Amino acid sequence: MARETYKITSHRARVTFVFVAALLTGCNIGPKYMKPSVPIPPAYKEVEASNVEGNWMPAQPRDAAERGKWWEGFNDPQLNELEETLNISNQNIAAAAANVQVARAMIREARAQYSPTVTANPSITNSHLATGFGRPLGITFTNYSFPFDASWEPDLWGRVRNTVKANTFSGQASVADLENVRLSAQAELAADYFQLRAQDALKQLLDSTVRAYQEALELTRVRYIAGMDSDEAVAQAEAQLKATQAQDTNLGILRAQYEHAIALLAGQPASTFAVSVEGLKANPPSIPLGVPSQLLERRPDIAAAERAVAQANAQIGIAKTAFFPTITLSGSAGFQSLSIAKWLEWPSRVWSLGPSLAQMIFDAGLRRATVRQFQASYDQTVANYRQAVLAGFQQVEDNLAALRILAQVIDQQDFAIESAKRSLREADVRYRAGIDPYLNVITAQTALLANEEEAVNFRMQQMVASVQLIKALGGGWDASQIPSSKELGGKVPDGSSADR
Repeated sequence: MARETYKITSHRARVTFVFVAALLTGCNIGPKYMKPSVPIPPAYKEVEASNVEGNWMPAQPRDAAERGKWWEGFNDPQLNELEETLNISNQNIAAAAANVQVARAMIREARAQYSPTVTANPSITNSHLATGFGRPLGITFTNYSFPFDASWEPDLWGRVRNTVKANTFSGQASVADLENVRLSAQAELAADYFQLRAQDALKQLLDSTVRAYQEALELTRVRYIAGMDSDEAVAQAEAQLKATQAQDTNLGILRAQYEHAIALLAGQPASTFAVSVEGLKANPPSIPLGVPSQLLERRPDIAAAERAVAQANAQIGIAKTAFFPTITLSGSAGFQSLSIAKWLEWPSRVWSLGPSLAQMIFDAGLRRATVRQFQASYDQTVANYRQAVLAGFQQVEDNLAALRILAQVIDQQDFAIESAKRSLREADVRYRAGIDPYLNVITAQTALLANEEEAVNFRMQQMVASVQLIKALGGGWDASQIPSSKELGGKVPDGSSADR
């Protein structure tokens, strides 16, 4: 008999243990997350087309020389200084950083649902009863109450866990978004900087050209006075000089606009910001490419899109928990008395304790429609993620093609400049000898200036394409820098990183 009683007691203990464990741990009814598949090419087409020649190399993306401050590869101290200022003062970066703090707070808010809530509601109520029990009373009394209420909803179906997951994935996406905003601003500043330097180079070119045209005009006037040339030649020389001076002066508009754009990116007032004049140094660095599959881990916008997919997956689980009942454990305890002297005495204690269950009986298809809504949202984020990957490959190939072709174009343009210089020398000799009219000299001068301007523009395009290629490859970032759920929910030291 004692043995049977022991068996029954042991069985009950096991059942109770299993029930309590199930009550505390619950189950997660949400779909299991798997990263969406995407088509990944085995190699970059442009690298194979160029036989790995040009301003890139097949290096590993974690090359220490290319991590972090990628702009230092251009060896331009003023660019380095501007980029450092941008990282501190850019307001778009500051706004994105604040959004990360919002996401962290939302994770902590979601985690708070794991714990019970406790409230206290002390009150002193003075009441008067005129009648009661069918007869006049005229009683006035004071009720002193000091209750503590506690309630807890066990996470049986994973609603809280999926909410924490969704907010965590959203927080990780906001971190990736922050890095994408930072990288975009850094690349935009570098591109604006090189375009400004191109304007400086064009200014130097046109300044020297104006001086050369001024000397040619003086020579033409001397020949006209000596009767060796006509006033028509003088007019042609004057027109060419003034037109070139106007072109030279007009460069100031675009340079000012680039300077103001850099000021905005650096978080500085345009009215007090200035960039010193210096010609373009066309020295694009060698850029390590890695393999296409690594692009998914190097680009913050792709990482953000993938985290958005994970968030949408968790939200499906949240929606599905609405099909299951909600169990709430609640209790109340405290003191209540009609006398302030006996308010907090032990005999004045009151308490209540008990569970409650709530289940939706009929909702006209609301919950099912909600689940379908989040499933469609998930499909949308998957499509957005795949589109981001495809766009990433396109941007890399675009800039590889630009660098490959520009390398050929610059060589061809340099050859054209040498030919134009030779043509100008011949035209000048024949003009001075009185064989050809001054119009031939003007034609040769115009051709030389146009070719030299094109050369500056091609080199500017080469520098900008290098910046855009670095941006397309993710700069110096990779997905290992996304903080974990624990780091997002707590205080994350600067520069920390963790696996997802």
